[in-house]
Amino acid sequence: MKGLSTPFILRPVATSLLMLAFLIAGLVSWRLLPVAALPQVDYPIIQVFTFQPGAGPEVTARTITAPLERYLGQIPGLKQMSSTSSGGASVITLQFDLGEDLGVAEQEVQAAMNTADSLLPNDLPTPPIYRKVNPADAPILTLAITSDSLPLPEVHDLVDTRMAQKLAQISGVGLVSLAGGQRPAVRVLVNPMALASYGLSLDQVRQSIAATNVNQPKGSFDGPTRNTMLDANDQIRSVEDYRKLILTWQDGAPLRLGDIATIIDGAEDRFLAAWANGQPAVLLNVQRQPGANVIEVTDRVRELLPQLAGTLPSAVDVTVLTDRTHSIRASVRDTQKELLFAVALVVLVTFVFLRSIPATIIPSIAVPLSLVGTFAFMYLMDFSVNNLTLMALTIATGFVVDDAIVMLENVARHREMGETPMQAALKGAGEIGFTLMSLTFSLVAVLIPLLFMPDVVGRLFHEFAITLAVAIVISLVVSLTLTPMMCARMLSTPPQEKADGLLHRVIERYGRALDWVLDRQTPALLVMLGTIALTGLLYLAVDKDFFPVQDSNVIQVVTEGPQDISFTAMAERQQQLAKALLQDPGIESLSSFIGVDGVNVTVNSGRILINLPPHDQRDESLFEVMARLRERAASVNGISAWFQPVQELTIEDRVSRTQYQFSLTSLDSAALHEWVPQMVAALNARPELSDVAADLQQRGMQAYVDIDRDAAARFGLDVTDVADTLYNAFGQRQIATLFTQSNQYRVIMEVDPQFAGDPESLRRLFITTSDGGSVPLASVARVQQRTAALLINHQGQFPATTVSFNLADGASLGEAVQAIEEVQQALALPVTIELRFQGAAEAFRASLGNTLWLILAAVLTMYIVLGVLYESTIHPVTILSTLPSATVGALLALLLTDRALDMISVVGIVLLIGLVKKNGIMMVDFALEAQRNQGMSPREAIHRAAMLRFRPILMTTLAALFGALPLMLASGSGAELRQPLGVVMVGGLLVSQVLTLFTTPVVYLFFDRLSGKPAVQPAEALE
Repeated sequence: MKGLSTPFILRPVATSLLMLAFLIAGLVSWRLLPVAALPQVDYPIIQVFTFQPGAGPEVTARTITAPLERYLGQIPGLKQMSSTSSGGASVITLQFDLGEDLGVAEQEVQAAMNTADSLLPNDLPTPPIYRKVNPADAPILTLAITSDSLPLPEVHDLVDTRMAQKLAQISGVGLVSLAGGQRPAVRVLVNPMALASYGLSLDQVRQSIAATNVNQPKGSFDGPTRNTMLDANDQIRSVEDYRKLILTWQDGAPLRLGDIATIIDGAEDRFLAAWANGQPAVLLNVQRQPGANVIEVTDRVRELLPQLAGTLPSAVDVTVLTDRTHSIRASVRDTQKELLFAVALVVLVTFVFLRSIPATIIPSIAVPLSLVGTFAFMYLMDFSVNNLTLMALTIATGFVVDDAIVMLENVARHREMGETPMQAALKGAGEIGFTLMSLTFSLVAVLIPLLFMPDVVGRLFHEFAITLAVAIVISLVVSLTLTPMMCARMLSTPPQEKADGLLHRVIERYGRALDWVLDRQTPALLVMLGTIALTGLLYLAVDKDFFPVQDSNVIQVVTEGPQDISFTAMAERQQQLAKALLQDPGIESLSSFIGVDGVNVTVNSGRILINLPPHDQRDESLFEVMARLRERAASVNGISAWFQPVQELTIEDRVSRTQYQFSLTSLDSAALHEWVPQMVAALNARPELSDVAADLQQRGMQAYVDIDRDAAARFGLDVTDVADTLYNAFGQRQIATLFTQSNQYRVIMEVDPQFAGDPESLRRLFITTSDGGSVPLASVARVQQRTAALLINHQGQFPATTVSFNLADGASLGEAVQAIEEVQQALALPVTIELRFQGAAEAFRASLGNTLWLILAAVLTMYIVLGVLYESTIHPVTILSTLPSATVGALLALLLTDRALDMISVVGIVLLIGLVKKNGIMMVDFALEAQRNQGMSPREAIHRAAMLRFRPILMTTLAALFGALPLMLASGSGAELRQPLGVVMVGGLLVSQVLTLFTTPVVYLFFDRLSGKPAVQPAEALE
């Protein structure tokens, strides 16, 4: 091992050029690395949409959702399938296993849709379509398109033909949706009374329009010398032409469509609306594909946006309302600043101890080389610059300097003995080389369990662990090559501590305190054992959570009106709510939309997306603003609003009213109807939970038409005649299509809305009999009013309900999950009802079970590595005895700062395990060498080791502590993600530094007496 560093010490030019190559490769790679909020850990998700205007939830579920579910549910790799059937829309969400390829899943979905096609209704306006998008993932970009002079249908048409299609072609875009739904159409509004007076039926009108509005091929003439194409005016294009359309001749005069109906240019679906800051608008929402980089996709969209906006008339205004990349970029910038701050603090700590600029430069140069060199590896591994990789590099600033400090200290010790710089470098590097390798590999070994964490958590921290490990390994290379080479040439005068200096006095007092402790080893052992017990107690006492909730500048609001509310009333209340929210000074802008469009599933539901100013432009947090907005929303009557901050980590596959969710599934839907309200009421009474709500909506109003089949048969009618009449009258039936070169437009027929306001409208409907007469609908059917479901939810093809909840102030997700489980047991839910947590709540339960095993795996991995290095089963335990004190400090820090133990904190504890054991390694390594080579007694050896290694232990600990300090003091965007790691690291290092300097020598002596023979030093074991 003595020759490992020798070639690099003797060849300074080669060593310097090698390090320069590291630096250049890292700098070049830094410019090529993509930027993201977090590593990409999205589940592959595909949504299947099917629309049939006028169909009720029951009809949609039976005729559309069920056939599709039957075949989609057979796709291999499908993790979960959920569906929502509502009035006119079927939405099926397919979540695949994390390892499934989205392209392969897409092919399987298309094949299943093709197979199910024969079972679907023949009169669907369009076949089912699928999109590679997670519905729970908020739009990365929301544009508001408005005009003061043009009608919204015309604006919609311009955006649809000139912008939406181009944006959908951009790589990484999963879905471009136009909220508000003002697609142009020709609307035929029939007067049922006028129609009845002429003895016509709605179906006759429908057939006449369809028969006179075609767009078919007609052939051509091909003569001896000339070819002539054929065309005709077989397609009606204008409203005026529709008015002139002759339906029939009566008494020698034509009966035209305009005589019995009002024909207008309008919207395809009049039950859709959107607003931007209170102004009617078309909202263009861009959602990314699962796994696509948010910033890259947004940059591509914004690059194309000026060109597309330039194709619109000057009367149309395009405004960017929401851009989620603003907070992501700000978060990454803040983390980069904290990284630079950490580097400066580590260098400052080094200078304070060494008090020499050359001596400070030697170990400090390892920091930029290790960090910048890591960028090259990140590029090769296809990593991104995100919050977690930057956090890894920030923490690494305190780790990577350790090896260089230990090398410098050992070389300086030989210089103090009077050796030349070259001799000191060669001898010092030879002595400490294996120790540095054992320090590094045992630290890297701690990170191995992070790579095997399951599911989302494992994917999330994969880049973190690899980035940190690479930085540590590069620092080892630098410490074994560049550091001793620089020591041989720059350490001309050894740094010497003045006899009356502060550090010298601290070391003297430590020596006296250590003697006092070694004279009382039994109490010291009891203190060490007490830290183990205290660790268990603190683990039980601290709150548990999954992932910190971030302030991303965007709040998503789900609104809901009474289940029997009309579209007009819902639009009024939605606007009243938006107006009340806009009065808050903390809001920058908002967008709002209602109507059944695949995002909203019922008429009584709506969405609002609220944008706050950037962090540096506001004095209050998102959560303070959100609390105030809740109060404003509560003052608006007739509508409920649920607020939740948009998160960068989205592992749900549906949008619920509140932050967390679980599902209740049963074969018997009646059991759900009975037990869900009881469950929600019981959960609302628990202090750990707030805003508990379920998506079970069973109180919608329904006019049930009970057809008298015998009476219908007497008139020569069948059920189809009745159903077609109802659909023609009230279903916004699409009866024809207008084809143009750029788009297609529907012809919509329905009864004039002024005659379709309530069930009494059914009395005005007449059905044409087989002999040409007309009979009122009331003569063949009775109408009953009753309640019915507004939507039907399935999970895995079975009836399901999603219950969502927020955490009460001061409560953690662990407490909330425990409260839900207690309520489940107290209510004694039937065994036929399955409760299953979804999204973040599900991931939390899985991680909770894995947390303890993760920490134990880290400890076991390190024990095995140390056992191999030391050829001993005892002294690795001595080194690992430092761990309980670090865990106690970490958990105490979480309790004192009122934070929960989440996955970020757990990773911090794992890193502490690897860091604090360095103290034990440095002590034990020197003690073993002193016993073997200098013939010292165990007490003398460990005492000397503790005294000699006190300064490097203190330096490396303070370097790591100050490296983590910027994370603990983080502010701005994404600070909620970084602070737990800093708190855990600082708290653990403070406590472990104090305790392990005394307990490690005591444990060393205890196991030395227990073994009865001296252990072998690692270098000797390998020889």
